[in-house]
Amino acid sequence: MKMKNFVIKDKKKKIALVYRIHSKEAVEMATKVTNWLLKKKVAVFTAPEQKKIPRTEVIVSSNELKDMNLIIVLGGDGTYLRAVRLLRHHTVPIIGFNMGSLGFLTTHSQDEVFDMLTMTLKNQMMLYPLSLIRATVKTKTNKKISFDALNDFVIERGSFSQLISTTVFHNKMLVNDIKADGIIISSPTGSTAYNLAAGGPILHPSVKALIVTPVAPHSLTSRPLILDSENEMTLRLNEQTSTAHFIVDGQKVFELSPEDEVTIKMCNHYHYAVRKPDHSFFSLLKEKLKFGDRYVTGA
Repeated sequence: MKMKNFVIKDKKKKIALVYRIHSKEAVEMATKVTNWLLKKKVAVFTAPEQKKIPRTEVIVSSNELKDMNLIIVLGGDGTYLRAVRLLRHHTVPIIGFNMGSLGFLTTHSQDEVFDMLTMTLKNQMMLYPLSLIRATVKTKTNKKISFDALNDFVIERGSFSQLISTTVFHNKMLVNDIKADGIIISSPTGSTAYNLAAGGPILHPSVKALIVTPVAPHSLTSRPLILDSENEMTLRLNEQTSTAHFIVDGQKVFELSPEDEVTIKMCNHYHYAVRKPDHSFFSLLKEKLKFGDRYVTGA
């Protein structure tokens, strides 16, 4: 799916704020943004699970977010992922401003907040579709629980001392038995997150694929894999592994046992990020990771 112009057609615009809760700087910026938007005759809301920003209306449930035209994120990538979780299946666009550290999802700097918001209200920004991935956990009682992620799913040993042993299938065909501290199943967007730190490859966000990266594998032959998005993959803990943690975009949501089965595939809907018309993934890599730079030591 290609990028397209972001246009707010409603005369009465509704914008919700998600900010870094424990950051004084983010709270202050949220207040400034609120006052600025109110002068523009925009209705401003504080998203759920946060302290109310003065002069905003409070959204109590995630379901109310579907009526928003836009969500503004003030924080780091963790704050951005929290906003995505709050949205659940609603496709409300998000514009992110980095007030954290790295900021791959919060691509705009805090210095350009009001310039970017001015362009947004003038319909001069672009919508970038980002692939979501879905995991369905089938328990031993045949109960099915589904989770969506923008970045990744992780099966890890957590505080347990032993390595976990996981069998991986692709389209019901055996791929490998992996013994490691954990396994990361990443989307293209998440390829620059935990996946990259664990030695996985970088994928352009427009690529349709799943990345499977072992974390500290027991065998040197256990290498990262890129799998096509047309089929699904399945993971099962082997019997010698009693339990493991199931992590969705950095949040532990489930404890897996060998009787559980995890199926992962691409979602049939997208997350939409609002970005500048001249946004470049490769420029972002250079800015955040110094991608392609040559370091000269000594002199």
